[in-house]
Amino acid sequence: MTITGLGFPKNTKGSIVAASTSVGMRVNGAGSFQASVIIPAGASSVEIRATAGSASATSIFTVTDPVHSTSPDSSTPKAIRFGVGTNGGPAATAELDEVEAIAGEAPSLVLSYKDFRQPPPLTELDAVRSRGAETILTWEPWSWGGGVEQPAYSLDRIAAGDFDGYLRQWGTALGQWGHPVYLRFGHEMNGDWYPWAEGVNGNGPGDYVAAYRHVHDVVTATGATNIRWIWNPNVPYAGSTPLEELFPGAAYVDVTALDGYNWGTSQIWSAWQEPGLLFGEGLAELRRLAPGKPIMIAETASSELGGSKAAWNTALFDYLSNQPDIVALVWFHLAKEADWRINSSEASANAFKAALVSRR
Repeated sequence: MTITGLGFPKNTKGSIVAASTSVGMRVNGAGSFQASVIIPAGASSVEIRATAGSASATSIFTVTDPVHSTSPDSSTPKAIRFGVGTNGGPAATAELDEVEAIAGEAPSLVLSYKDFRQPPPLTELDAVRSRGAETILTWEPWSWGGGVEQPAYSLDRIAAGDFDGYLRQWGTALGQWGHPVYLRFGHEMNGDWYPWAEGVNGNGPGDYVAAYRHVHDVVTATGATNIRWIWNPNVPYAGSTPLEELFPGAAYVDVTALDGYNWGTSQIWSAWQEPGLLFGEGLAELRRLAPGKPIMIAETASSELGGSKAAWNTALFDYLSNQPDIVALVWFHLAKEADWRINSSEASANAFKAALVSRR
């Protein structure tokens, strides 16, 4: 059972007690938490107590026997679209076929990445469209492999028009292609690991907004009305750039998005994070900055280390299904810094497949 709560002391640790089961939880910077607990078999009701700092709350829940509940229909169209990113990208048809077999559903969104040296990937866009899906095209203003300090791609150069010919090439090509495509320019800009972040590569306050608006305006001026613009920060963390300083304005954004990973204990600096803790603060910020805009989770996945990935998968879909403005979830199906793949274990794959069917 997934438990959520609001109004607790911010950034505190606590616990959830359900019958004889107790699990730890952490309250985020918005005062909310999410945690998963196991309910005793055969229970008709259960008292659950949440405690964090000096705050405590108790509720009694009625337990419904899932055997006698109505099973969700896997053929029913879902409000939350399922997307995926794989190692080979949109052209790797075998990888996308494998994901479909693992998940029991064909992704309707496919994640793609291009840097500022590459031409518009029309062949890849066609390949995705032939699968009945749409592309989330990540446009990264740097040269892959060049590191964070790349003065040739500083934000002030972009805003000054140094790349306008290249921008017009993309806008013209995408517009002539003519089909819907999601374009996310300079994602995860509130971190410090890409050269388009403020505070690195000679970039200063306000440079990201100026560059984003300029790119948007030049591309839009080519007549590419089929582009849906995604503004996509990472989930906020201690020391990240405040999102309000990076938001280009509602007129420049069609969809907002968050990237967020449960690193578990895979890194020396990381800890297990339940979905509500991972995404809660960022979602609240997106809704404050861009009220009414649809929201995607544009990159997410979980490590196997530090908790139950299977339970996390279930909790993630439960959590997002209770957020009416969430329109898509894109899973990062790669073994990279951690084994993020859906099928990193059989338990993870089984839970993911069941949660995908049951989602809103």
